Amino acid sequence: MPLHLVKLCVGCDSIADLRDWIAENRDAALARGETYEQTHTTRSTPRRSAEILEGGSLYWVIRGAIQVRQRITAIRPVVGADGIGRCRLVLDHAGLVATALRPMRPFQGWRYLSAEAAPPDTGAVGGDELPEALRMELSRLGLL
Repeated sequence: MPLHLVKLCVGCDSIADLRDWIAENRDAALARGETYEQTHTTRSTPRRSAEILEGGSLYWVIRGAIQVRQRITAIRPVVGADGIGRCRLVLDHAGLVATALRPMRPFQGWRYLSAEAAPPDTGAVGGDELPEALRMELSRLGLL
């Protein structure tokens, strides 16, 4: 059973913001003639990387709730320009999957999330999902 990570999506107010940010970075990389690979760099490398790479995802917390996930395709230790070791999570940029909303308090870094504790998927993110404000309110009311 895969192990997941959960992380705050700092700077995003919605799944649409995250989707737009990914598209902007992809378009910029392609305009430079580079192959696009979506990564997220963290300070610590997960000790349980093997379990994560068995199908784990990064669950993004947006506006105080887990809302979406992306499959983690690779975990690479890297050294920054400042000589400090970090970890680069390689994410499936084409596969944003909306999840049932799960409230989360703010935290620093990332946290492990067991498969049993992960919120269920509600579907692929495209353009036909409910507006996020409506999803949040319906979830708060216990209707989603």
